[in-house]
Amino acid sequence: MPAMPERVAACIACHGKEGRATPDGYYPRIAGKPEAYLFNQLQNFRDGRRQYPMMNYLLGNLSDDYLHKIAAFFANEHPPYPPPAASDASPAVLQRGRQLVTQGIKERQIPACAACHGTALTGVQPAIPGLLGLPRDYLNAQLGAWTNGVRKARTPDCMATIVHKLTPEDINAASSWLSAQPVPQNAAPAAAPPAPLPLACGSMQQAGVPGQ
Repeated sequence: MPAMPERVAACIACHGKEGRATPDGYYPRIAGKPEAYLFNQLQNFRDGRRQYPMMNYLLGNLSDDYLHKIAAFFANEHPPYPPPAASDASPAVLQRGRQLVTQGIKERQIPACAACHGTALTGVQPAIPGLLGLPRDYLNAQLGAWTNGVRKARTPDCMATIVHKLTPEDINAASSWLSAQPVPQNAAPAAAPPAPLPLACGSMQQAGVPGQ
């Protein structure tokens, strides 16, 4: 049987060497993300909760065991992050984004992104991804996919609940601010959330971490 680098060649063709992402910003970085998160996303593509024809086709006949091996491979890759792209967003938009990401909006029952994705925004074990090092267009596309019901996660789908409370202006502000932030050196997912999760999340529940 081929070694794992040969078995994930199709992944690297789009996601870049070691899963570090490609310069066009369309294919996200998968290197260093929590293993359970990567496994969940591979399952979601295989089982139709996420829609992207190439991924749906490539993963359609793969077993959970094979998906676990792919997830483990990329979770253990740690290539360096490039510096963030220069932002053309206004100071007001960036300030709005910073507030959404770090504080949330209590009066609209929107929790801070950091409440789930970690204080450093580098993800949380075992199944929450980091938000830094991702291009604005990719972040907008994924939040838009949740808004439109194209992207789904395990029930209860906490991201769908949150995204449906966001306006297009909120989404643009959050993605603009996040994509402008540098990734800390030696960035890694936190061992646990900074506090109990603000709402139940099916992916974390599957991994044994309950929500509120």
